[in-house]
Amino acid sequence: MALARALADLERQPEGPQSLSLLDAAYNAPRAQVVGITGPPGVGKSTLIGAMIKLLRATSEETHAGRSVGVIAVDPSSRRSGGALLGDRVRLLTNPDDAGVFVRSMAARDRLGGLAEMTLAAMVLMRAVFDVVLIETVGVGQSETDVAGVADCVVLCIQPGSGDSLQFMKAGIAEIPDIAVVTKSDMKDAARRALADVKGALGLGDAGEIPVLAVSAAAQMGTEPLIAAIDEHMERLRREDALAERRRRQAEGWLRESLTERYGRRGVEVLARTGSGELMLDVGDSPFARLHDL
Repeated sequence: MALARALADLERQPEGPQSLSLLDAAYNAPRAQVVGITGPPGVGKSTLIGAMIKLLRATSEETHAGRSVGVIAVDPSSRRSGGALLGDRVRLLTNPDDAGVFVRSMAARDRLGGLAEMTLAAMVLMRAVFDVVLIETVGVGQSETDVAGVADCVVLCIQPGSGDSLQFMKAGIAEIPDIAVVTKSDMKDAARRALADVKGALGLGDAGEIPVLAVSAAAQMGTEPLIAAIDEHMERLRREDALAERRRRQAEGWLRESLTERYGRRGVEVLARTGSGELMLDVGDSPFARLHDL
């Protein structure tokens, strides 16, 4: 598949002229809504994504065709090889004959934010190809906030009966979700307590009203309302002209991170003080074009 080859080329030469030109073109042709699925290990992120893919691929009266789906699954790294263990790809149980679904596994390696180094590049390419891009973070805990820098909508998964409903509402994690879901909600009483805890904890913040939904992928419960909530969030971003600004802020963050890797923090501070505008982007400006010019 051409996309798989392009991703392999990007991994070999992430900042080569060809790679940056390809990413620049893809950045300027966004098609998909990008959804980040985050939460602790064992919360059921892969099972939930599998259920979401099934519904997204189903035909509907409105579209007469299912939505195409790209998945980026960030897995824990092998201590020996540094590669991904590919557990998420196995758990997703997608139809291998369905050309409308593409799954890419990536190794987190030494990154602590829940994403792999190539997640951004993969997302930009897949955003230009598919209708929906789902990004599953590695599931590392309270430092797992990088997903807010690549997704249009962040879904935080909480498992009932595990203490997650309070533990993962701490500073950092509490600030990133656009939607919160209590997974494995067929656990009844424990799920109801978790729902109440999450609603109470999110109500203490100043992020506005965040939907909190009960979902059980195994029991085929709550997935349709979740997809509806994601679609409504995207529509609200578009209505309020907030989607372009959200992506602009993300792009500035990506540019700053790339320049920091090149020149170090001190070098980035010098660039910022020169007033050259190297770190500032207008809506629609591609960070990859800026990197190509440097």
